[in-house]
Amino acid sequence: MTVDSMVGTSHIPAALHGLPHVHYADRFTLTTPVQATPESWARAMFGDTPSAGELLIWRGILALRLSREASVETVAGWRITEQREEWIRLAAASWWLDANMVVVTTGGQVSLWTFLHYAQPVGHVAWPPLSIVHRQLVPGVLRAAAARVGRR
Repeated sequence: MTVDSMVGTSHIPAALHGLPHVHYADRFTLTTPVQATPESWARAMFGDTPSAGELLIWRGILALRLSREASVETVAGWRITEQREEWIRLAAASWWLDANMVVVTTGGQVSLWTFLHYAQPVGHVAWPPLSIVHRQLVPGVLRAAAARVGRR
């Protein structure tokens, strides 16, 4: 399953990101016959609570404040801040970073967008090397989610 990607802050739909300013944006898209709601895709990608690896990255490295308990208002500790028929936005923040992930489902495709706003100057230095790992992980997240959704 091929995953297409786009990195950059030009040509991003303003309605999706929900941030005051976007310093970093990427989109990874998987074409798949598997159909599900954006929330179902998000939960297939990340679960109801974060895994140990996600906790290490999200809380340990990025210092994101995540909900500690599973809830209908969260996905893997990220707050659901907006839902539409074709997309769902998840938000988390730390002292230096505001992060939104948006899962979009349209026309036989599922996309995961990541939008970041650097709340402190350290973001301009810290995220670029971390983004390399992020961009290596996301295609696998999409493929694994497709397998999970397809089994349901």
